[in-house]
Amino acid sequence: MIDRRGFGFALLASAAVVGAPAQAQAPTLSFLTAGPGSGFLSYGQGIAIVVNASGLVGLDVIETAGSIENLKRVEADPTCIGAAFIGSAYAAIHGVGPFAGKQHGALRAIAPMYETSYQAVAKAGRGINKAADLSGKRVGIGAAGEAAEALFLGLAELTGIAPIIVNGSSAELETALLADAIDAIWQGASLPVPSLARVAEKCDSVVFGLTDEELAAMLGRFPYLSEGDVAEGTYQGQMQPIRSVAAWNLIVANAALDEDVAYLLTREILGADTTPEGTTMGFAPKNRVVLWHPGAADFLREKGVAI
Repeated sequence: MIDRRGFGFALLASAAVVGAPAQAQAPTLSFLTAGPGSGFLSYGQGIAIVVNASGLVGLDVIETAGSIENLKRVEADPTCIGAAFIGSAYAAIHGVGPFAGKQHGALRAIAPMYETSYQAVAKAGRGINKAADLSGKRVGIGAAGEAAEALFLGLAELTGIAPIIVNGSSAELETALLADAIDAIWQGASLPVPSLARVAEKCDSVVFGLTDEELAAMLGRFPYLSEGDVAEGTYQGQMQPIRSVAAWNLIVANAALDEDVAYLLTREILGADTTPEGTTMGFAPKNRVVLWHPGAADFLREKGVAI
C-alpha cells in the first residue's frame, strides 16, 4: 500500500516550488449531480464546498438528468465523478436496462453518499392514499429512465396498476402537483425527500409508501433494495410511520482517475465533520455492487474499514 499520509502537503509544496498558488495546481473534476430540486444537486453543492476548501482538488458541480447520465459520462471521462443510485450502477455494470448492450467496466466507487428512501405524495382529499389508488392517475416520477422511474414501473407491474407516467425534474413535478397538473409524485432521496417535504409544507397532503405485500414484492424484484421505514413526523402532517423501500447512493469515478487524487477525494469527503448523514466510513461496506477505486480503498483500509 502506498503511504499517502503526506500527500496533501507534498502537493502544496510542489506548487510553492514553482512559485504558483497551491489552488492553481489542484486538479479540477466535474461532479455530475442531477436537476433543480433534486437531492443529488444539493448534496453535490455541499460536498463541493468541503472538498474545494482543501485547496488540493477542485470540484465543479454540474447539473444532469441524474444517475444514468452520470454513470455513462463517468465511464467515458476520467475527469468526471458522479452521484449514482446503486441500482442504476448495478444495471450499468451488467449492461442491462438503460445500459443494454454495454457493460460499464470502468466504474469505481469513491465514497458512500446516503440512503435513498422512496415515497409518494398527493394532495389530501383526492382519494389517493396508497399505490393502488394511482391507477389511471398522473404520477410524476422524475427524469425518464432514472431509478425512480424504474422502481415505480416495477411497482406498477407488481400491483397491476396502470398510472399515467409524467417525467420531469423534481422542481417541475412539485410545481405541477401544486397546480393540479398531475395527481401524485413518486420520488426518492434522503429523508425527508425534498420535493415531497415542500409539497407537504405548501398544502394539505398525504405522503405514503407501500403495504406489507407491496414491500415484499419489491424486495423480491429488486435485490439491491432494503426496507426503509419513515418515522412519524418526518413530513408535515404525517401522523403515522411509513413503510417503503430504500437503497444506497455512491460517488463513482473512472478507474483511470489518478490514485492519489482518488485517495484525497475520499479522505476529504469522509473525513469532514460537515458531510451529510450516511457519508461516513462505516457505511462503505453497504456497497456490494461497485468495485472500490484503489485510491479510495487505500484510505478506507487505513481507517480499518473492511471492504
